[in-house]
Amino acid sequence: MNKQSGIQEKELLSLMERFAFRNIEQSEAGQAAEIERICFPPNEACSDTSIRERIAAASELFLVAVDKQKGKIAGFLNGIATNEDAFRDEFFTDIRLYNPQGKNIMLLGLDVLPEYRNQGLGRELVFQYLKREKERNRETVFLTCLNAKIKMYEKFGFTDGGIANSTWGGEEWHEMRYTL
Repeated sequence: MNKQSGIQEKELLSLMERFAFRNIEQSEAGQAAEIERICFPPNEACSDTSIRERIAAASELFLVAVDKQKGKIAGFLNGIATNEDAFRDEFFTDIRLYNPQGKNIMLLGLDVLPEYRNQGLGRELVFQYLKREKERNRETVFLTCLNAKIKMYEKFGFTDGGIANSTWGGEEWHEMRYTL
C-alpha cells in the first residue's frame, strides 16, 4: 500500500465511524428540505414540496449520511430512476417521471452542510451511491453541474457530455455521466 492509498483508507474509516449511510426516512423530509435550502441558492434549490414528493415516492434513491454523534443528517445524495437518456428540468419537479425499474438514474442533488464540507463526505456519498445503483443493475448515472464543479465530478469518474438541455434556475449546466 502506498502512502496516498493509506491516507485514503484512514479517511474512509474515519467517515464510516462518524457517519451512518442509509436510505432517508419519511420523518426526515423536513430536515432534507432545510438542507437543500442551505446548500443551494434559491434559484437552484428544489422546493420543499418536490423534496417531500420525491421522498414519499422514491426514498430508496435518497442516500443520507447521518452524523452519529448528533443524530442529524450531514448530507445526502438523491436521484430519480428513469429509462430516459438525457437530463431534463422536469426530473426536479415531476415525480410522475419516476420509473422504479428505470435503467438510468438522474441525480438531482448532492447536499453537504457547510460544516461537513472538504472532509470527503460528498465523495463518499457519491461512491456509495454509485456502488448501490450498480448492484441494482442500473446502467448510467447522469447529473448536471455548473462549470466550477466539472473537475470534482471528473475525479469521481464522471465524463462531461457538454452543455445540458437543462436550464434549471436560469443557469447553464454541463451534463455529466457515469457508466456503471
